[in-house]
Amino acid sequence: MESIIIKCAKCGTKNRIPKNRLNDKPVCGKCRERLPSVPIYDHPVDITDQSFEKEIVQHPGTVLLDCWAPWCAPCKAVAPVLEQLAKEYAGRIKIAKLDVDQNPQTASRFSIKSIPTMMIFKNGKAVNTLVGALPKSEIEKHIASVV
Repeated sequence: MESIIIKCAKCGTKNRIPKNRLNDKPVCGKCRERLPSVPIYDHPVDITDQSFEKEIVQHPGTVLLDCWAPWCAPCKAVAPVLEQLAKEYAGRIKIAKLDVDQNPQTASRFSIKSIPTMMIFKNGKAVNTLVGALPKSEIEKHIASVV
């Protein structure tokens, strides 16, 4: 059975909740406080210049943003890896994709010069940048350092 980890807002305890029980109003195993409802992102979410603020900056957790373009072969090679990671880390991290050709403001804001570039955000702040078509294990290593 698949489960996700939800951190208690009151005491900070990490609670493992089965996905099929998320609608049952779960409580923290330590302090019994009701756990925050967490949207489950089990696939990459498309981001635009207009949605960046809401989807990335205001997201109260960790986001891996993939800056890519449809013509980029290395970007296409990384896409299935990100799909896999989105499923495996659902509930713990949000995976997002930004087409740099269609969204030049955000690409310019972060000085994206090479693609694929993956940025990791924690509570709205960029904490790490990965450049190139990295293997899954390398991406996971960077995710683990912030989750």
